[in-house]
Amino acid sequence: MARGSARRAGVPGSGIQGRRPERSGPRLGPEARAPAQAGSRLPGSHPRASGAWLPSGARARPASLAGVGVAGEGVESPGSCLLPEARPSPAVAPARVAESPDARRPLPTAWQHPFLNVFRHFRVDEWKRSAKQGDVAVVTDKTLKGAVYRIRGSVSAANYIQLPGSSTQSLGLTGRYLYVLFRPLPGKHFVIHLDVSTKDNQVIRVSFSNLFKEFKSTATWLQFPLVLETRTPQRGDTKMGCGWSRTDLVGLAPSRARWTCLQLDLQDILLVYLNRCYGHLKSIRLCASLLVRNLYTSDLCFEPAISGAQWAKLPVTPMPREMAFPVPKGESWHDRYIHVRFPSDSLKVPSKLIEKSCSPPEAVLLGPGPQPLPCPVASSKPVRFSVSPVVQTPSPTASGRAPLAPRPFLEVSLSQERSDASNVDGPGFHSLEPWAHVEASDVHTAAAGTHVLTHESAEVPVVRTGSCEGFLPDPVLRLKGVIGFGGHSTRQALWTPDGAAVVYPCHAVIVVLLVDTGEQRFFLGHTDKVSALALDGSSSLLASAQARAPSVMRLWDFQTGQCLCLFRSPVHVVCSLSFSDSGALLCGVGKDHHGRTMVVAWGTGQVGLGGEVVVLAKAHTDFDVQAFRVTFFDETRMASCGQGSVRLWRLRGGALRSCPVDLGEHHTLQFTDLAFKQAQDGRLEPLAAMLFVCSRSGHILEIDCQRMVVRHARRLLPTRTPGGRHPQKQTFSSGPGIAISSLSISPAMCAVGSEDGFLRLWPLDFSSVLLEAEHEGPVSSVCVSPDGLRVLSATSSGHLGFLDTLSRVYHMLARSHTAPVLALAMEQRRGQLATVSQDRTVRIWDLATLQQLYDFTSSEEAPCAVTFHPTRPTFFCGFSSGAVRSFSLEAAEVPVEHTCHRGAITGLTATPDGRLLFSSCSEGSLAQYSCADPHWHVLRVAADMVCPDAPASPSALAVSRDGHLLAFVGPSRCTVTVTDSASLDELLRVDIGTLDLASSRLDSAMAVCFGPAALGHLLVSTSSNRVVVLDAVSGRIIRELPGVHPEPCPSLTLSEDARFLLIAAGRTIKVWDYTTQASPGPQVYIGHSEPVQAVAFSPDQQQVLSAGDAVFLWDVLATTESNQSFPVAPQACEAGSGIGPLEDASSRASELPQQQVPKPSQASLPRLGICARPPEGGDGVRDTRNSGAPRTTCLASYKAFTPARVSCSPHSAKVGTCLPPASGGWLRLKAVVGYSGNGRANMVWRPDTGFFAYTCGRLVVVEDLHSGAQQHWSGHSAEVSTLALSHSAQVLASASGCSSTTAHCQIRIWDVSGGLCQHLISHHSTTVLALAFSPDDRLLVTLGDHDGRTLALWGTTTYDLVSSTRLPEPVHGVAFNPWDAGELTCVGQGTVTFRLLQQRGADISLQVRREPVPEAVGAGELTSLCYGAPPLLYCGTSSGQVCVWDTRAGRCFLSWEADDGGIGLLLFSGSRLVSGSSVGQLRLWAVGAVSELRCKGSGARSSSVFMEHELVLDGAVVSASFDDSVDMGVVGTTAGTLWFVSWAEGTSTRLISGHRSKVNEVVFGPGEAHCATCSEDGSVRVWALASMELVIQFQVLNQSCLCLAWSPPCCGRPEQQRLAAGYGDGSLRIFSVSRTAMELKMHPHPVALTAVAFSTDGQTVLSGDKDGLVAVSHPRTGTTFRVLSDHQGAPISTICVTCKECEDLGVEGTDLWLAASGDQRVSVWASDWLRNRCDLVDWLSFPMPATTETQGHLPPSLAAFCPWDGALLMYVGPGVYKEVIIYNLCQKQSAC
Repeated sequence: MARGSARRAGVPGSGIQGRRPERSGPRLGPEARAPAQAGSRLPGSHPRASGAWLPSGARARPASLAGVGVAGEGVESPGSCLLPEARPSPAVAPARVAESPDARRPLPTAWQHPFLNVFRHFRVDEWKRSAKQGDVAVVTDKTLKGAVYRIRGSVSAANYIQLPGSSTQSLGLTGRYLYVLFRPLPGKHFVIHLDVSTKDNQVIRVSFSNLFKEFKSTATWLQFPLVLETRTPQRGDTKMGCGWSRTDLVGLAPSRARWTCLQLDLQDILLVYLNRCYGHLKSIRLCASLLVRNLYTSDLCFEPAISGAQWAKLPVTPMPREMAFPVPKGESWHDRYIHVRFPSDSLKVPSKLIEKSCSPPEAVLLGPGPQPLPCPVASSKPVRFSVSPVVQTPSPTASGRAPLAPRPFLEVSLSQERSDASNVDGPGFHSLEPWAHVEASDVHTAAAGTHVLTHESAEVPVVRTGSCEGFLPDPVLRLKGVIGFGGHSTRQALWTPDGAAVVYPCHAVIVVLLVDTGEQRFFLGHTDKVSALALDGSSSLLASAQARAPSVMRLWDFQTGQCLCLFRSPVHVVCSLSFSDSGALLCGVGKDHHGRTMVVAWGTGQVGLGGEVVVLAKAHTDFDVQAFRVTFFDETRMASCGQGSVRLWRLRGGALRSCPVDLGEHHTLQFTDLAFKQAQDGRLEPLAAMLFVCSRSGHILEIDCQRMVVRHARRLLPTRTPGGRHPQKQTFSSGPGIAISSLSISPAMCAVGSEDGFLRLWPLDFSSVLLEAEHEGPVSSVCVSPDGLRVLSATSSGHLGFLDTLSRVYHMLARSHTAPVLALAMEQRRGQLATVSQDRTVRIWDLATLQQLYDFTSSEEAPCAVTFHPTRPTFFCGFSSGAVRSFSLEAAEVPVEHTCHRGAITGLTATPDGRLLFSSCSEGSLAQYSCADPHWHVLRVAADMVCPDAPASPSALAVSRDGHLLAFVGPSRCTVTVTDSASLDELLRVDIGTLDLASSRLDSAMAVCFGPAALGHLLVSTSSNRVVVLDAVSGRIIRELPGVHPEPCPSLTLSEDARFLLIAAGRTIKVWDYTTQASPGPQVYIGHSEPVQAVAFSPDQQQVLSAGDAVFLWDVLATTESNQSFPVAPQACEAGSGIGPLEDASSRASELPQQQVPKPSQASLPRLGICARPPEGGDGVRDTRNSGAPRTTCLASYKAFTPARVSCSPHSAKVGTCLPPASGGWLRLKAVVGYSGNGRANMVWRPDTGFFAYTCGRLVVVEDLHSGAQQHWSGHSAEVSTLALSHSAQVLASASGCSSTTAHCQIRIWDVSGGLCQHLISHHSTTVLALAFSPDDRLLVTLGDHDGRTLALWGTTTYDLVSSTRLPEPVHGVAFNPWDAGELTCVGQGTVTFRLLQQRGADISLQVRREPVPEAVGAGELTSLCYGAPPLLYCGTSSGQVCVWDTRAGRCFLSWEADDGGIGLLLFSGSRLVSGSSVGQLRLWAVGAVSELRCKGSGARSSSVFMEHELVLDGAVVSASFDDSVDMGVVGTTAGTLWFVSWAEGTSTRLISGHRSKVNEVVFGPGEAHCATCSEDGSVRVWALASMELVIQFQVLNQSCLCLAWSPPCCGRPEQQRLAAGYGDGSLRIFSVSRTAMELKMHPHPVALTAVAFSTDGQTVLSGDKDGLVAVSHPRTGTTFRVLSDHQGAPISTICVTCKECEDLGVEGTDLWLAASGDQRVSVWASDWLRNRCDLVDWLSFPMPATTETQGHLPPSLAAFCPWDGALLMYVGPGVYKEVIIYNLCQKQSAC
């Protein structure tokens, strides 16, 4: 590579200016590098030297005829046109793909019930509706004493029975179970193929065979090994931990194979293994070698071994006599036959998941998937332990092993009693815990779902039954964007008929790109590269073909993205597809298995209506076909072109026939493309249709389709430059022409793409070129948009763009590497991505727009690894020559290069602070570089450290998140070494080869990855397909994920919150729930057609990138939980409420000298009574919620009360002041701003009396809506969850959640008139979910949450408990019957419970009557209820349905879909019903006619119910109160907002609005007229103190605002006031208060900010983060000019600045400022930022107790200067005594 050859190029929109050298004549071209005739060159620059590294740019040039000559008809005329500089595309965003209901699944029919004899129904013996191939015969079986079908032959695929006979037909069988009665032929293999259609019309092939050695799965194919074993395990057998080895379980059928009843649960097979919903059985193929008696389908689960007498005693369904095997008297069924049931009951998925199992089309999800090698086993002898061919043996050094994921084995029905399993000495065998005893007549050995957990102190593993439920959400990833184009071919790019989008393939993914917005949506399902595409004229059907034989084709609903049909093509490799304009005909061309060209015509007209694709005709031809088109004027006519041939085709009478065009002297040309000319007015003129074809010799032939002759022949020839010696046009027959690869015709022009890189636009008479654009590489495809205004072009170098003919601007749509991507790296501050590829390029991409910014290439050496500098705009790249170079993205600097390696670079990584860089090479050396300054240099080079033969991998080197440790594979493949990153001293070496005792070879490490610093985990992927989690300090094995993939994983990474583990697994991406010890298995995502080389989380953890054949950008759908705690035992102390985990003090000691503090003798943590600000010492990522009893998550009811986060303030997450102490009134609460949106029914309003009350934290706020005056009713020890107002409006009941100080939840009874608490009652041990008064106010009912499940009744006279009931299931709502005080109704999981109150003296009992929810309402839970007109009851469901019940008859007679989300609130008055949902929709329904519909019973229809009004609010509706006419009301949402709603005006007015979550800081403005608050909801709000009204709000999405500062008054006029806000992603934003706009965003920290302050002049901002770094920045320019690391290792809790001359302190400076950290240390500094001076004045360390109280969190360390004496410093924090320390800086001692 040439030294110093890197140059910058102008990149539009990047802010980088390129240089445009002078040259003769401007040139026109897209935003790309363009090749020249004499080597490649940079657009707009001089030709570059060989091997030079140059970024890509953009240039513009006019099109002229000077370089193009036209031979043939017409006269050449010079002309020119200007094409301006190319502009980048807008940002790419995901497009939502709407799902449509299934229209193709056959409806359940009565003729298939109770079972269907498949052979009889399809008359297999006649072979009309079925097909047979090979040796298939009818024979008599002695065992069954009847005729059976024998299928035999040496090749299974050539001897079979298929139902139905044609692949285009469908069985349409809807039975859930398929019964296959068969017997394998001894010593032979057999295969059973089932094609099953899902509800979303996806065809899945399910195969069972003893030929398969392991379980395999793709998106469209499941392969199960079916093993029939006759051997009985003996006591002495120790192979693999059970009675046989893995090889014993697969292979030929046993010699004594018996008749088998194979019972397949098709619904659960699709649900468990592919997470899809079963639709119907499409086809069956039974392949040699086996005997088959019959096939049956049924919705019933039959027991084949149960006789009639036994059936009377057991709750099972016997096998019908027609299906049963004959059993002689005195013999057992199990002695003669085998019953295999698959999946077994232990693998069944709960019914709740059935509704959610269908994956959306934008995320093709294979999960929660099973582990490899699920082997169906059938045995003739029963065993006591689970039959498992693979048992993981524990490591002798492991202290614990994570349980294995469930393995899907078939359930085997056996007859004999279970034999005892013996223990065998040795580490390789552990007996398993026996299952519960089952009668011998029906024993099921359920081998699925077995988990083996090795304990440290026990040698016998424990068997646990696994769960197939995956972690939420499901799916966790959704494809958002793709960087790439092409793959198999770059000729496939289409316009949609409306011209708004472009459809193109990117390897195995089909991308639809909206050209105006840059949004992408995807068609996922292909498992190999897409070779051909076709779109019909109405944008209804999209056809795609998959490369590699046999070719798989798919038909898609283009609007919804659903795959309508999947079928195999007779053509082995389809190279071209063409739709007719109506979409009823599809033609394809390719090669058959003999290499002959084949043309196939399919009928697709019935696909959209539920039909199948039908082959209309097939034809073989000896002529070459390169392009094939169906004519626009006649769907039965086509045209093709190829080598020396142009042919016209016609479909007639079920046959395809063709005739050649007389080409004359052009019969030797190689034709490449063709297009039909359309009329100017769009009319169809078949008689006047003209066909244009182009060739590689530059010819364009115009053919008369009616006469089949060539009318005109033209040729594109190169011409000499105008300055040449002999400028003349070459003749038609002389000289080489310019190869034309593609052409496209519009009514006004012809677009031609040629291999010289030019796109040229011509008039149809080809008189002169209209416009031309030069590309980087040969143009492979062109396509004119339907309106003729845009021309799409694609190049063989992977570029896709279009030319706007009106503006003459070329727009680049997509760029792509031309070879697989090897590695990637992300830059956090600018949102950039770097990739290196086998095409010898390094490219820089913008992650927001997915557009390429720079392009570096070299022909002499290949890039191998890349990484960004964490803080500077620089990236490092390692090469195959051993060189490591740095490239600046801003300055025109010569790259710094180091060549200390002798082999190719295999790993490259930097520490998070950017101080050190590490590289490794294939020769085994490890290099360390210092990157403290731009001229980085080598510190150390260590030989024989890294494994020398390890391949280049993004995970070859790993640096811990704190930058202290470096891990790598070496010095051998079997070892992993951990060193100190600063000194490279070896700290730990782990021998991976000793971990797997069951393997015959030593295990080797493949990749390494560190977890978060708080965990201390080191993850290692091995060659034995495992991921081992080690303790990074001791090397102890923490857990293990076995069998993550059949192939080794080259890359893995763990999210910052340690929630998700990401693994590159072959062509898939696997996501594991890392927090769950008993992980159910990963979610698997497809899309890549080649192995994935690298996976990584984005810096904000919101996205995932995967690189292989292309770069995929995935959205992480899991909600970022700011309160996520790491799944480890707490080993570090915590400082403050919500502080993150801290490291050990020895590992974070400051480099500054610190005074020794003696340990106090007593340790008691003082509790702070008053907190000046919410104590925050971390980054907001720790769980600060009330740590009460564990609560069960209930997904059905979104309104379940969630306690707010604990704070020192009694009003958590709200704006207000602290409560006065009980002894006196130091502070008086004046106003509260906020509403607890996490409660339910926690607001009441009575329009007649004006009483208005709501909850805010632990307070009940009673407010006058006219004056705004507030009363605060306090007393609850925990946050108030719900309210209820008596019907007389004289009594208010409030209930709270649990607290650490009380054993039961408090229920307070308030006197409304006096505001006094009259009664305090308690009974519930968990949160009270609902309260309700009876109509006569004599009773109060209280409902516990889903954990407590307690229903209590109280008498309102004395408020004594009169009844308490433990509910059998969670209940979501309770209400009294308004016209009958003795009736109480509860709703919950699938039932409505009516409870009648019966009183006998002083005792009250409840008579219960349960009514199930009818199936017509749909699945889901009842979440809300309210009574209507007598006797109606309205209930809302979690699926958005409202159902109406007749309480007298106890039946549901009407339901309708009322909302998209769960109905959480229902209110009725008069003839109107109000519904509120979880998606924020508030709707008003007219239900006056419902009472009349009650008489119709089940025949009632919801057409009489209509919606009057609808409002969309800012969150889920949790509370509401309306007047009697339901014209106006007050509604509360989860966003913490109370709205006043007027249906008459159709408006919603915000009454009260607080922060959604915890308030982190409050600051006051200079004049104290305003205050500002920041919250974890990402908002910064400015309030007027006089009225407490919201004035300004600044909102940042998906971030937490953790600290805030208001600029001082001396910084300028009041209108120049600014706010500085620090966020969880390390960013700092400056907001202008006067202009209500964000002025600046900077990124001074890599981690969350915890403190921020302005200097006294307002021209400098100081910010501290959770790692202890303090950054000093300019708020005007956004530059950070100083970083102080003295507090590194402990979070900065506060920064305080005061104005003071510092001469008396012995230093110079105008500002005195301090920083306090969570380790009880305070540093004091004197600074003069204008002179860039900052000196340390004092360093203070305060003592901390040796032990702390177990209750609560540690308070933060707070320090501040005295306002009237800047030399006095006040400190408060965790210490031995409850005290405030005042320190005098001048005297260097405590002042009190």
